[in-house]
Amino acid sequence: MGRKREIYILLTHSGSLLSKFIGIYTKEPYTHVSIALDRDLNEVYSFGRLYPSNPIYGGFVREDISNGTFGRFPETRCALYSLNITEHKYKRLRSELMEFMINQNRYGYNFLGLFGVMLGIPIERSHNYFCSQFVATLLNNSGIHLFEKPCALVSPMDFGKCKELSLIYEGKLRSYRFSPTSYGNLILKT
Repeated sequence: MGRKREIYILLTHSGSLLSKFIGIYTKEPYTHVSIALDRDLNEVYSFGRLYPSNPIYGGFVREDISNGTFGRFPETRCALYSLNITEHKYKRLRSELMEFMINQNRYGYNFLGLFGVMLGIPIERSHNYFCSQFVATLLNNSGIHLFEKPCALVSPMDFGKCKELSLIYEGKLRSYRFSPTSYGNLILKT
């Protein structure tokens, strides 16, 4: 059996106008999802605001849990999950992410896709994603299949309900700090 790697799924609710709107509609605690490649959350990716103060322009982003959009919303709540994958799938995931990074200027935010989720109709647009569609697509393209529905219908809370993921932290994003000595006791609720 090959070496295993851990990746992380970060669910958040920032309190922004869009996240409040989504939360009112879904009645779920989290409205945004990101994928992280390290437990310290130094390498976090999603589709969201390109400019922290402007919710209209969105696309592929590398997120910073202390600055940027999350910095504008210090009360952001989160749930962090881990997922074990093979080394081969990890390398595929890295390669898929590299394609997004290299071509990041080609990507936009799939606002229409959000309405598709509400209507139960997948709306896919070339080079356009919303956060959960992006994470689900990235995982699928890497050989990691978590959902039995089109990526354009996956919501953030589908990740929260996914049995393959293990909850390791829930609370304020600003309060999250990984400490290797607390690995066995990391599940915290604040």
